[in-house]
Amino acid sequence: MLKASEIILNEKLVSIIRLEDAAKMEQIVTSLYHGGIRVVEITMNTPGALEAIHQTSELFPDMLVGAGTVLDEKMAKETIQAGAKFILSPILNKETVEVGVQEDVPVIPGVLSPTEAYNAYQYGADIVKVFPIRSFGTAYAKDILGPLPFIKLMGVGGIAVSNTEKYLKAGWLSLGIGTQLVNDELVKNERFHEIENRAKQFIEMRERAIGN
Repeated sequence: MLKASEIILNEKLVSIIRLEDAAKMEQIVTSLYHGGIRVVEITMNTPGALEAIHQTSELFPDMLVGAGTVLDEKMAKETIQAGAKFILSPILNKETVEVGVQEDVPVIPGVLSPTEAYNAYQYGADIVKVFPIRSFGTAYAKDILGPLPFIKLMGVGGIAVSNTEKYLKAGWLSLGIGTQLVNDELVKNERFHEIENRAKQFIEMRERAIGN
């Protein structure tokens, strides 16, 4: 059985779900699933996030469900208790990563510099999230991997259908996709078919990038 971090690296695309209301989470994740997405992150600043993580994990056993915007050790423990199979953070917090190591739940911390990336690796992070990547672009992977080739990079911030293939071909092993895939406007207007179509477009770009 694959570890959560291996699934993330294999699937390459993580849907970041950050909403004003989690009431329609089942419809959202159903649409993502039909579109080909298999890894979702529900952020902790979404109201009712812990319950949404728990319910989504129960309803979609074929999906890898994680928690996002986890800032400290306490939040990490809460999300794991709710059923999160992985944790993402916009920051690097040593204690948060250590909770994941202890519980065998991968924590993907947010970093920006080579020093932060190396520290995260030393703390036990299998994957590090460069955030926000939009200001640095695809070539930043090469800059980090030159001296640190053992770091596994996820890019987050500004990922769109139009640049997904370019990022994946440039050395980014996974990408976190936010409002370009799921956003409050689509959900409020119940445009779930649009979410499914967007998911399919991202999957198509992934397949083009990896040559399938």
